[in-house]
This record gives sequence, C-alpha cells and structure tokens, in this order.
Amino acid sequence: MTGPSADEPQDIPPRPPLPAPRHGDQLHAQWQAKKAEIGTQVSHARDQLDQANERIKERTGRDLVVAILIGLLIGGALLASLVFVKWAFVIFAVAAALLAIGELVLALRTGGRRADLWPQLVVGAALVTAGYFADPWLCWVMLFVAVFVVVVWRLVGQMAARDGRTYGDVLTDAVSAGFIQIYIPFLAATALMLLREERGEWWVLSFIIVVVVADTAAYASGLLFGRGGRHPMAPRVSPKKTWEGFAGAVAGSLLAGALLGVFLLGLPWWAGLIIGAALVASATLGDLAESMLKRDLGIKDMSSWLPGHGGLLDRLDSILPSAVVALALFHLLSPLAVS
Repeated sequence: MTGPSADEPQDIPPRPPLPAPRHGDQLHAQWQAKKAEIGTQVSHARDQLDQANERIKERTGRDLVVAILIGLLIGGALLASLVFVKWAFVIFAVAAALLAIGELVLALRTGGRRADLWPQLVVGAALVTAGYFADPWLCWVMLFVAVFVVVVWRLVGQMAARDGRTYGDVLTDAVSAGFIQIYIPFLAATALMLLREERGEWWVLSFIIVVVVADTAAYASGLLFGRGGRHPMAPRVSPKKTWEGFAGAVAGSLLAGALLGVFLLGLPWWAGLIIGAALVASATLGDLAESMLKRDLGIKDMSSWLPGHGGLLDRLDSILPSAVVALALFHLLSPLAVS
C-alpha cells in the first residue's frame, strides 16, 4: 500500500479561531494610547515653557519659574502669619528686617563703605519689635537711639583702626550707618505700627498685595509692550524700567486697590483708587531709590541667595516705603469703613 503522492491534496486540520479581544484589553490599549498622547503634549508644552523662560531670562536676567515658586512660598508664609495669628507677623517682619540689614551691610562693604553688622542687627531688632509692642512716640525715641548708637559705634571703630581713612570716607560711613536703621528697621516698624491697629492685619495684607500687583503688572507690561526699552523711565538709574511698565503698574494697582478697598477693607471704591494710586507712587519711588543705591555701589542685586529674585531687599524695596504711606492712608480713610 502506497502513501499519498505529493500532488494529491492532504487533509490539514483547520486553525482554531483567534480569541475575540476582551473589553479590558481594549480599554488598556486605549489608555496606553491616550497616556502617550498626553505625554507628548506635556513634553511639547514643557519645551515651549522652557523656551519662553529662557527668552525672559535673557532679557531680564531672572528665572521666571523659580521666581514664581519662591514668591508663592514667601506669600503663603506671609498670608498665614497675618490671617491666622496676628502677632506671628512680628516674627516674620523681624526676620525679614534682619536678613535685609545683613544684605545691605555686605553690599555697602562691597561698594567700599565700612559698616558694622552686629550693632546694626541688635538695635535693628529692637527698633522693629518696638513698632508693635511700644507706643508710637517711643518708636521715634528708639529710632534716634538706634541711629545714635550705630553712628557712634562706627566713629569709635574708625578711631580705633587709625588707618588713615579720609574724613570724607569716614563721614560717608557714619551717614550710611544711620541710613541703614532708617531705611530698614524703622520702615519695617511702621508696618507693625499699622498691624497693631484695629483690623490692621487686613490693611497690612492689602498694601502688600497692591505693591506686589503693581510690581508684577509692571514686569508683565514691560515685557509685552516695552521691548527694547522703547520709552525708558529713568535710563541713568534703571535702564530696564519703561513707561510702558509703569502704565501697567498703575492699572494693576488701581484695580487691586479698588477691589481690596471694597471687599477687604469695607471702603468706598473711590477710596480704594486713592490707595492704589498712592501705593504705586511709593512703590515706584522705592524701587528707583534702591536702583540708584545699587548703581552707586556698582552692584546688580543686593545679594543672590534668593533664586529668581536676587536678594530679599530687592523684593522689599517697594514694600518698605509703602508701609509709611499705608499707615497714613489708614488714619485718613479708615473712618470711611463700613462697620
């Protein structure tokens, strides 16, 4: 018996049918495809953000993303100290003032001035604390005492050094010593004078928000409309500040002042506009004054320890002088508040 030839068809067993895809497998495949699509979109958005951040950093010298994160962190701590425990802001203010004093002392030394760190810190802490716990007249007494102590300390230190420093330089050092106490501890104490008033925490919070909004709006408006420094505001003091940026600061501060005045301070809307206008003026002058000081010392930032911002004093330059204006506005406008 012979087997089948090669030309004859052979019986091939049929293949079993492929199993139908399960519903769970289909969902898994769809999820993987969607996940890959989302990953692609996120990566594209991140690349665009990085490119935009690099362009902004090239123009301004600031890392925008890091600056925003640091700003949110500081803002959260400040908000918590004002809203939840009123006196906790005193700790916040003293710590900020001491750090700012340290920055300014080191900056003055970099510029060739002679400044004493520890006397400035000790009397500065006492002056700031007096703003909340002492009567206003005693704060003025503390200011004169603080200036007297640091000036005499500097003069005695120079007498002990006997290094032939010129009379003009010694006088400049003494004036700088007194200026530190007026510029940082006393202005910080003014903010605490406002804090101790009835509902003072809301006034402190409001004036800080208005100043921050003005600074942010000026930054954004300057980037959008002031490219290339079209209309510089003070080219010899701060070449990057433009009138376009100032216009944005005015618009932002007026809007913030009106909203905060009505919804947080219980004032008429027009009183909020007065707050916004006064604070944008003080904030701008404070910013320009610090820029003038840095130009005189030959430095770009007061320090570099605060990523994306420079130094702490570079952020307080608008807030410190605005504290005096805010205190005056409180006494002028608070009688208008709706109880």
